[in-house]
Amino acid sequence: MLALRKARRKLRMGTICSPNPSGTKTSSEVCNADWMASLPPHLHNLPLSNLAIPGSHDSFSYWVDEKSPVGPDQTQAIKRLARISLVKKLMKKWSVTQNLTFREQLEAGIRYFDLRVSSKPGDADQEIYFIHGLFGIKVWDGLMEIDSFLTQHPREIVFLDFNHFYAMDEAHHKCLILRIQQAFGSKLCPTCSVESMTLKNLWEKKCQVLIFYHCPFYKQYPFLWPGKKIPAPWANTTSVHKLILFLETTLSERAPRGSFHVSQAILTPRVKTIARGLVGGLKNTLVHRNLPAILDWVKTQKPGAMGVNIITSDFVDLVDFATTVIELNDLLQEDKALAKC
Repeated sequence: MLALRKARRKLRMGTICSPNPSGTKTSSEVCNADWMASLPPHLHNLPLSNLAIPGSHDSFSYWVDEKSPVGPDQTQAIKRLARISLVKKLMKKWSVTQNLTFREQLEAGIRYFDLRVSSKPGDADQEIYFIHGLFGIKVWDGLMEIDSFLTQHPREIVFLDFNHFYAMDEAHHKCLILRIQQAFGSKLCPTCSVESMTLKNLWEKKCQVLIFYHCPFYKQYPFLWPGKKIPAPWANTTSVHKLILFLETTLSERAPRGSFHVSQAILTPRVKTIARGLVGGLKNTLVHRNLPAILDWVKTQKPGAMGVNIITSDFVDLVDFATTVIELNDLLQEDKALAKC
């Protein structure tokens, strides 16, 4: 079985999305662009809630605008401090949680995107932006980047989880939802039972996008899934040990049917964490040294109705995160092989 898994890994990792001059493969260059299409046939009939799917935390934060106002997700005290230009530069170090663009994340195998959005103070139009402390790119630009990838990879499925909304009234929500419709059109998957969400069914319907909308407006649109269908428990800790205990506990409490499940394998800085590593930023202070231990936990997991489903991480390119999560699906293949013995 181990040899079989290694052979599959070589096949899946045989393509380089962006070759570098040295000729070596880095984790961000290994191409998992069609990993769902490459899964073995017997997994095509399993609910997506039973598969292991890699995701990113604050997926859009690879770029934030130091020149824009501080976001409405920040306190008044932070907004006052941010009038000093140096403060925004330091904020950027703690607001950025990814290095890869949407396209690069998709090519690396990421299929779940954690999205936080806001209107921008002073904007006369209804434009919506991604936000994490500072404003990111326009939501429309991100949606179009994702749609372009999906058009080129028609058997890949993505989860777009709109879970935080700031400074948005009804008109803003209607504008955002219209943008979603315009971007994806017939690729949008209407709400139905989670158990019917299999690759086979989605491929037959040519649906590729599941939109989760953590706001009552979801009730007005058949293609918006309620946030309760994709719980994402948050450990809110700087300790790897406490994080892993939390992940294990929440997995043991996972509902076996009726919803997806997100394991947020992330550490969250405290005020004192930021104070101690002010110049270093999130990546150098908290993530870089702890991500290998988190990845070791991922390697011990197994997908299934009571196992892991979606796993998210900061800076998904720093380790072989996406490929490690994807390979957990090989355990489902091994179960079938063992049953035949």
